[in-house]
Amino acid sequence: MRPLGRFRDPAPSRSAYKLQRLMLTPAFRFFLRVGLPLGCVALAAGLYLSDEARRDALIYAAADMRRQIEERPEFMVNLMSITGVSDEVAEDIREIIPIDFPVTSFDLDLEQIRARAEEIDAVASARVHVRSGVLEIAVEERLPAVVWRAREALELLDAEGHRVASLAHRTDRSDLLLLEGEGAQNAVPEALELMQVATLIAPRIRGLLRVGERRWDVILDRDQRIMLPEDDAVRALEKVIALDEARQLLARDIAVVDMRNPERPTLRMGDTATETFRESRHLLTTTREP
Repeated sequence: MRPLGRFRDPAPSRSAYKLQRLMLTPAFRFFLRVGLPLGCVALAAGLYLSDEARRDALIYAAADMRRQIEERPEFMVNLMSITGVSDEVAEDIREIIPIDFPVTSFDLDLEQIRARAEEIDAVASARVHVRSGVLEIAVEERLPAVVWRAREALELLDAEGHRVASLAHRTDRSDLLLLEGEGAQNAVPEALELMQVATLIAPRIRGLLRVGERRWDVILDRDQRIMLPEDDAVRALEKVIALDEARQLLARDIAVVDMRNPERPTLRMGDTATETFRESRHLLTTTREP
């Protein structure tokens, strides 16, 4: 028979039991797998970066690496190309966007360049992008449609009334319609519509005068004037042109055709016609006397 001795208890100790139960906890296992390594790395990084010389060396190395990447040939911009505008407008764009080439594309703010280009009156819109080392600015230019005589200068306006540029002399753009009067720049579309209706008398038109910022007078040669109403001015002008075609109204000695009240058009005779009319009345009166 075996001698009686002390047998080891197979049950784990209390500490081992608690450790085994802790290892079964998902949060603790995640901490051991992820949190502890990250903490060690953070601690090591903190100890390394605690030295100022090491921090400066690291910053310098990062900046140098970035500079080397940004200055690679495929990222360098060497030229500026401006399309869609005249040479004068292109020169204005180059003046307000001074870029010292070559420059890396990382230093170019394309949105700011676009906004600066659209600040020019003659530019309706602009699209900016970089392609093959060239800064390309595609511009849609405003086309002058009329000449507006302001108080102190002549201005070129597009079909919507936006300013395009200043004009030194009226003869420089005699091919464009002349507008005068306060508020004329705000009614350019209506003025152009009137000109489309007045094609038959267009060679005689010297300009349109805005009156009271609410209606138009059509100024013709021979000091003739067509006064249009505030509302439905196109229709009133069509009536005048129809009368001129049927009765050669504007070929007569008439100074003003007043259409401000379309229901009661009024004619004002010229000086010669008025004098002839007075002489005729005087002659008729003298003839009737006994």
